[in-house]
Amino acid sequence: MNKNIKLAVAGAILATASVANAGIIIPAGEWTVDIGGNVNAYSQWYKNNSGNSATVTSSAGVEVNTTKSTQYGNGNGLLPNFLSVSGSTRQNDLDVAFTISIQPGSSVRNPLETGPSGNDSGGLASTGGINNRQSFMTFGDKSWGSVKLGKDLGIFASDAILSDMTLLGVGASKAGSGNTSLGRIGWGYLYADWKSMMAYTTPNFNGFQATVGITSPFNTLNTMANTAAGLNSTTTTASGNSASPAYEGKASYSFAANDVTGKLWVSGISQRVNSFKVANNASAVGNEDTVAYAGDIGATVNVAGFGLTGYYYSGSGIGTTGQFMDGFGVKSAGVLESRDSDGGYIQATYVLPTKTKIGASWGVSNLDRASGENTLTTAAVGSSGNLVKENSLWTIGVYHPLTKHLNLVAEWNNSRSENQAGQENKANSGNLGAILFF
Repeated sequence: MNKNIKLAVAGAILATASVANAGIIIPAGEWTVDIGGNVNAYSQWYKNNSGNSATVTSSAGVEVNTTKSTQYGNGNGLLPNFLSVSGSTRQNDLDVAFTISIQPGSSVRNPLETGPSGNDSGGLASTGGINNRQSFMTFGDKSWGSVKLGKDLGIFASDAILSDMTLLGVGASKAGSGNTSLGRIGWGYLYADWKSMMAYTTPNFNGFQATVGITSPFNTLNTMANTAAGLNSTTTTASGNSASPAYEGKASYSFAANDVTGKLWVSGISQRVNSFKVANNASAVGNEDTVAYAGDIGATVNVAGFGLTGYYYSGSGIGTTGQFMDGFGVKSAGVLESRDSDGGYIQATYVLPTKTKIGASWGVSNLDRASGENTLTTAAVGSSGNLVKENSLWTIGVYHPLTKHLNLVAEWNNSRSENQAGQENKANSGNLGAILFF
C-alpha cells in the first residue's frame, strides 16, 4: 500500500501504531519488494427515518428513499480491500521505486441496487467490483526531493480523507454501485480521487513539505435535468469538457514537541472547463469558458491520547462529493454557470488505556445554486429543486486493536440531507466489522 496511506491509517487507529508500517518485505537482488494491503468486511444496516415525499438527488445521493425503510448488507468500508506490490532500490545516486495495486470488493453487489454499499443480490449479474487505483513510479533523493509519474491518490483534499477516522470504518452508507462506502466524502470534504499525474515533492525541511503536480483533467457531470433552462428532460447528465490539465498543490507542516504532535496543511486545485453540452441535445451547448477551483485548510493535534482535527474547504465549479460533480448550474437557456460549494468537519478522538480508540465527528457539505437558478421559482426549476443543498453527518466510532494487525470496528451514523426546495431526509446507519492490515 502507498506509504502515505499506511502511515495515515496507522495514525488513525492510535498513536502507538497498532498497524505495521510495512508489509511483507522480500529482498530481491538489488531490489527490496514490499507486499502489503488490507482486507476489511462490515455488516451494515441503514434506516431512513423521514417517511416523507422528499427526494434529495445529487452525486452524494445517499438520501434517495422517500418512505421509511430499513436495509441491511455486507461489504467493504471506506477503504476497499488492497493488494499492493511495491519495490525500491538505490541506483546512480537516486532512490527509485514503484507501486502497483488492485482493490477487489467483498460483496457480490448488483450495480443497479440502492441502499447500503454491501447489499447483495447474488447471481451472475452481481459484482463486488475491482479497481486499479495505483500504478506509479518515483525517483529522487533526500537532497532535492522526488518526482512521481503514474496513478495515485490526488493531491488536493488528500489530507482530509487520510485524517478521517472513518477511513478504518464505513461512515456514510452509499446508494449506488462500487466496492467502498462514502466515509465522510460528500459529508465534510471532496473526494481526492485516484488520478494520473506528474508531481514533484520537496525534501522535508524540518517538518515542512510541499507537493505540486499536473493531473489528468475530469469532465464535469451534472446529475440534474432542467427543462426550463433548455436542458434535456430525458437525461440527467450535462457535461463540460476539460480545456487544460488540472493543477494541484499542497503544503504541510508536521511538528512534535514533548507529548504534542500535529500537522497543519493547505491544498488547492484549478482546472479550466469549456464546451458545455447536454447529452442527447445537440442544440443545448453553452459558451462558457471558465476555471473551476477549490482550496482547503486543515489541522490535527494529538496530546496524551487525545486527538483533535479541524478541516474546511471552499470552491467554485468544483461541485460536491466527487470533484466536478454538480459543479455547474443554469445561467440562462442552454448555458451553464459554476456553483459555489463549501464544507468541513471536526473530529475528536481519545485512546483508552486498553488501546481502544473512541471518536466522534461532525461534518457538512454545502452546494449553492447558480445565479440563474436563484432567479427561478421552484416550479420553473423543475426537477433541479431536488438538487442537494446540504449534507450533514454525525459519526461515533470505536476502533479496537485486537492484535498488531487486526482491528475491530463499530460505528453509528446520523445523517441529514436537504434539497434546494427545503425538503429533507434523515437516516441512521451502523456497522460492525474488522479490518486486517499486512
